[in-house]
Amino acid sequence: MNTTPTIKILLITFCIIFVASFISILTTDIYASDHKKQSESTEIFELDGMVIVGRRDKPRSVMNSAVPIDILPGADIVNQGTSDLPDILRNLVPSYNVNAQPIADAATVVRPANLRGLAPDHTLLLVNGKRRHRSSVITWLGNGLSDGSQGADLSPIPSIALKQIEVLRDGASAQYGSDAIAGVMNLQLKDSYNGGSIVIKPGIYQAGDGLTYNIAGNIGLGTEDVWTNLSLEYGGTDETDRSIQRDDAARLIAAGNTNVADPAQPWGHPIIRNDVKFFGNFGSTVSENINLYGHTNYAQKQVEGGFYFRNPNTRGAVYSNDDGETLLIGRIAGEGEIPVVKITDNIPDPVTLQQVFDDPNLFTFQELFPGGFTPRFGADTQDASILVGLKGTLADLIGWDLSAYYGRHASDFFIKNTVNASLGPDTPTEFNPGDYIQADTGINLDFTFPVRNNISLAAGGEYRTESFEIIQGQEESWKIGPLASQGFSSGSNGFPGFSDIAEGKWSRSNFAGYLESQLSPLEYWTVVGAVRGEYYEDFGSTLNYKIATNFGLKDFVKSIVSVNPDLDLKARGSYSTGFRAPTPGQQNAFNVTTEFGENNTLVNKGTIPSTHGAAGLVGGKALEPEKSKNYSVGVVINHAVASMTVDFFNIRVEDRLAPSRDFNRGEDISEEQIQQLVDEGITSAGNLQEFRFFTNEFETNTQGIDVILTAPVLNGALSIAYNYTTTEVTDFNPNILNEVRVNLMQEGVPHHRGNVTIAQSILDDLGVMGRVNYYGPWYENAVGAQTYSGEFLVDLEVSYTLTDNIGLTLGVNNVLNVEPDNVIEADPDIENFTGAIVGRPFGEYSPYGFGGAFWYTKIGYNF
Repeated sequence: MNTTPTIKILLITFCIIFVASFISILTTDIYASDHKKQSESTEIFELDGMVIVGRRDKPRSVMNSAVPIDILPGADIVNQGTSDLPDILRNLVPSYNVNAQPIADAATVVRPANLRGLAPDHTLLLVNGKRRHRSSVITWLGNGLSDGSQGADLSPIPSIALKQIEVLRDGASAQYGSDAIAGVMNLQLKDSYNGGSIVIKPGIYQAGDGLTYNIAGNIGLGTEDVWTNLSLEYGGTDETDRSIQRDDAARLIAAGNTNVADPAQPWGHPIIRNDVKFFGNFGSTVSENINLYGHTNYAQKQVEGGFYFRNPNTRGAVYSNDDGETLLIGRIAGEGEIPVVKITDNIPDPVTLQQVFDDPNLFTFQELFPGGFTPRFGADTQDASILVGLKGTLADLIGWDLSAYYGRHASDFFIKNTVNASLGPDTPTEFNPGDYIQADTGINLDFTFPVRNNISLAAGGEYRTESFEIIQGQEESWKIGPLASQGFSSGSNGFPGFSDIAEGKWSRSNFAGYLESQLSPLEYWTVVGAVRGEYYEDFGSTLNYKIATNFGLKDFVKSIVSVNPDLDLKARGSYSTGFRAPTPGQQNAFNVTTEFGENNTLVNKGTIPSTHGAAGLVGGKALEPEKSKNYSVGVVINHAVASMTVDFFNIRVEDRLAPSRDFNRGEDISEEQIQQLVDEGITSAGNLQEFRFFTNEFETNTQGIDVILTAPVLNGALSIAYNYTTTEVTDFNPNILNEVRVNLMQEGVPHHRGNVTIAQSILDDLGVMGRVNYYGPWYENAVGAQTYSGEFLVDLEVSYTLTDNIGLTLGVNNVLNVEPDNVIEADPDIENFTGAIVGRPFGEYSPYGFGGAFWYTKIGYNF
């Protein structure tokens, strides 16, 4: 590795910091008298300002911010039908997309979310202004846009713990480092030290399933000098089912197979059990100029969902190897000819099949699962973190902040109601495939310095490490059994376990230095600049910068002519460069999953490291950081009647990271390459019909517009939020990616999103809220490539204050019970695919879900 660029970058960065500091000292001397006059009124710019994501010093207001920032107050967060934070953000931020993830492997456990049309790990998550760790789940199945991402998990955070949420819709790598290409979300925790609240919130879908319950409490303890704010939430969710019976399962039942379930393959939201979330925020005064602060969390839950139905006549490498013409029969002992069991009209020849049943040396999975089987997959997750810091002031001017952080997310996977077919009758039906574990640590030292009223500086450094670990699964989950040589698949069917070769732990560290400054040359003009140099031990250095400005047009006009316009009009804009480092998990992990291939047949697909020998034969190579160029321009209009912001953004990403296209066995992959995989320890490779790997071989251009309008109405408020985002793949290697992947990148989430919300107080004790959400058309390629139409959803809520401290809320999300398009209705020309083939009548990746109307009630007590 060439470290010369690294040294240059860091030298440049710290030289800038040194020169700026020196100039600041000189400026301080020149304006000493001015500072002396203002010494009692000057406020030290601390890192825990009201809005911290735009820059590290305290802005005067969001309207004066040089970049677009959404502020979601605590009242908006708790006034939702759900307590799940990703779903809450979807309702409040139009450019934020998250959906249900049925039959999506680990994505069912940690749902991927997209901000401004980019991948989940393009958005940086902060808590109280400090970076939060990412989840252990790599999203292998994410409808294209989220495929292969490894972002942070919002679901372990109890919504009752939040004071507000700040969403920075602008690139911020020059300020916060990797992952901040699409923007930054900062969760501000409650910090009161007295009072509290208790909320009980049950709900159920109109169809009568998906019962959800949630009990949450928050309490503040202590005094102004020593305080803590604690939040605890406990809940769970029953699964839903919106499936129809599969055609093949119906034919089996009609033919007399009474062991087939109805439905054979449920489609719906997963079960969530024992969902525990705890968050603590604390602080104390150490001395007159030093304060201790920190926060900690612990969360756990179990998530379980279904997989695809395994047909007892046709499932490859389990029941048949010739598409259901004959049953696959294994010899487990002895010698002799294996009888051929032909399948006619969905019925195996009963005479020959009985011969197999009667012979103890022969075996078919019709003996163990005569009606086929549908695996159940899930994980037990744990999430924990702790941050401790000290902050204070030096010489009554310089603010400093030193903090240390540790965060860990673990997923202990399980799969049941399935088999390792190669073990024959000795196979377990429940498996522990192994664990994924992600751990992050960080140390930050930050300084802020108000040089003058119109000049401020911030500088600091960061050291961070992150690790990704794969824990080996039980032996039966990955073992190649004695029947493998006879055509039976090895590994736990649906999600093969991690073998002794696959297990491992990969870590990397990086350190960074940054400088930020804010200058107000005129009272109505603000300019913000930032530069950050960063060094990663595995791929080297990066240098990023940002410049942004806010210009008050009203004040400018007033300075020229003696008029006082009614509108307060401001123009703002920014330009920045950014990056995202590939995670150790993306660099080293591999996964085998079951998806639909050609002719709607289930095949095993593997994702292998890009540096693997087999990947190298078809274009795989070491991963590089993604690089971005962001710019935005906008206007802020503030009037006594209403206020509105309009912002256009453009994000170009080079060397973008995502899984490659699928390389097919026999076409792209030779048998020698498959054998190479087996020889190198990926024991399930013998079952792979296809594999893929991470690649940087494409570029995208994402652009759009955000419009937010707020206005008072009679005894209430009106808000309108709209987002339009489109992504174009501007360049790609057709040997590595294909048009399917390109279409998913460009069309996988709605281009248009918006909502209109009205909240009013009808009486002193009675309030109502109505919200109309719009989701534009969207595209998916899950078994049938098609575009689904856009929909309007309506939410209603009524709140009544029973006493001064007790409130009751009744509400419904999606009161019109809107469901996604029926598959055939979406595309009547589809011939090779209907919902009956996979057991669902709707699109799998609906941006608003597929549960229908959800009714809920909430009882809240404040003290």
